[in-house]
Amino acid sequence: MIIDTAGAKVISETVDPDNYAATRYMQDDQDTTFLFTDLNGGKAAGNVFSTRAKIAKAMGITKDAIVTHVMDAMSAPCATEEVSDAQFRQQELELDLTKLPIVKYFPKDAGRYISAGIVVSEYNGKRNVSFHRMLIKDKDTIVIRLVPRHTFTLFNEAKKDGKELKISVCIGAPVEAMVSAALSVDFGTDELTIASAMHRKGHGTPLKVARCDNGLYVPAECEYVFEGRITAETCTEGPFVDIAGTYDEVRDQPVIKIDKIWAKKDPVFQLLLPGGYEHFLLMGVPREPVIFKTVRQAVPKVKNVRLTEGGCCWLNGVVSISKNKEGDAVNAIMAAFTGHPSMKSVIIVDDDIDIFDDREVEWAVATRMQADKIIKIPGAAGSSLDPSAHGTTWKVGYDATIPVGADRAPFVKATLPPRE
Repeated sequence: MIIDTAGAKVISETVDPDNYAATRYMQDDQDTTFLFTDLNGGKAAGNVFSTRAKIAKAMGITKDAIVTHVMDAMSAPCATEEVSDAQFRQQELELDLTKLPIVKYFPKDAGRYISAGIVVSEYNGKRNVSFHRMLIKDKDTIVIRLVPRHTFTLFNEAKKDGKELKISVCIGAPVEAMVSAALSVDFGTDELTIASAMHRKGHGTPLKVARCDNGLYVPAECEYVFEGRITAETCTEGPFVDIAGTYDEVRDQPVIKIDKIWAKKDPVFQLLLPGGYEHFLLMGVPREPVIFKTVRQAVPKVKNVRLTEGGCCWLNGVVSISKNKEGDAVNAIMAAFTGHPSMKSVIIVDDDIDIFDDREVEWAVATRMQADKIIKIPGAAGSSLDPSAHGTTWKVGYDATIPVGADRAPFVKATLPPRE
């Protein structure tokens, strides 16, 4: 699906890509999608998937079904459908990244950044799709942040063979492809087949893909696609604001040379606010199915999982379960930390609690938990994105469930009968 700007707040004034105006708009009202009609001479949209409701709508499902929707696709991926009339190939633009609606988000950022781009790469028959932040250096040069995962592995395999790694950078890709790009799956798993399974279930058809001139297959419905190569050259990358809203460090990172810029007619460049709600969700939502599966191995009746926005959708979580026996909540706590080792705090609640309502979760903690039901785990490996962690971290789990066999009456809110 091409970026949906229906209902977006339109900013028609000219927006300078370097004066943080776009950041201010997106930061001040993160639930609202913004359409900038004149940002460095082009169109851009921000906060596109900044709520679970927007993600669910784009997937063709309900908000509370996101976790199982992604989990089912991971269990049963399906083939993509190749098409020849890709929207992203409607025009080839001048090869000059500096003329595109790409912004500098915060004052200490190293420059203008692509923050919502997914990178498709392939080497020796293994395809990978993943998120990477990318610093614009000049008209055809980008510095990419490569963490030591799958793209990094493919890059090193190509470099060992004396080759550059061919890539395609997709901007404004379907939400299924974006969520799949943030999944942690086995090396060699094709994330586009997981996206295709989601698309088929939500929209009735497989994900459409098309071939780039460099031979790579990418989602056909993208606003922009850049063809390029990750080279052996390196350059400093950073600072840049990460998920916790703090600046990440400066590193020496690989350089990308861009060879072609494709775009649909009247394209809209997707902006992703660093440390904003959309950043949280596109990192956190793909982790929730893994937590769900891991907890379900310990406690059979799991209703839902949520990594909370207040915890950057990364560090804090809530899990709703139906207990069979006392101790299930403790097992759920331990399993949740196993499913997402970066998480430092998790609350386990009964299945009558709406985990997407922060007040209900806090009410459960306030009325169903005593401090002796708090589990503290010292010296655990945590997240590098947590500025309070120093090598290791403390993890804490809260059992906010009603004791098995207890009289439930004191723990249940009063309700009204249905209207006649």
